[in-house]
Amino acid sequence: MRIGSGVDFHQLVAGRDLWIGGIKIPHHKGALGHSDADVLLHAICDALLGALALGDIGTHFPDTSNEFKNIDSKILLKRSIDLVKAEGYALINMDATLCLESPKIKPYVSLMQETIAKICEVTTKDVSIKATTTEKMGFVGREEGLVAYATVLLKKI
Repeated sequence: MRIGSGVDFHQLVAGRDLWIGGIKIPHHKGALGHSDADVLLHAICDALLGALALGDIGTHFPDTSNEFKNIDSKILLKRSIDLVKAEGYALINMDATLCLESPKIKPYVSLMQETIAKICEVTTKDVSIKATTTEKMGFVGREEGLVAYATVLLKKI
């Protein structure tokens, strides 16, 4: 068994789409990044890679490469899972927490779980997604950015 943790941060800006957990969420701001800036999928990728000491998302999908410019982060998650499988491991479960003031993501959680579970070849019961605010404190509270944390458990196949 291997445990991995991941974290990701992105600025929120006008004029960008907001992608979280592979789902486009209607909002007046979106996350700024080289890819689609899906903070949740990036944290999960880092957790998967970290569990097997394979480096981080920047090592495998550098923001200096045009190959990854505006890429759909679901592709990055699939490639991360493929790296895990190549090492002879499979995902048992994941637990993730989003930190953002708005929008409320509860209406989208089940679709996020379905999307992530399908890519990772697990059930929706194996994908936990929670959200919290920072009670208006800090850059998250001022709606300048958002954060995601993820923990994964892998098993040797």
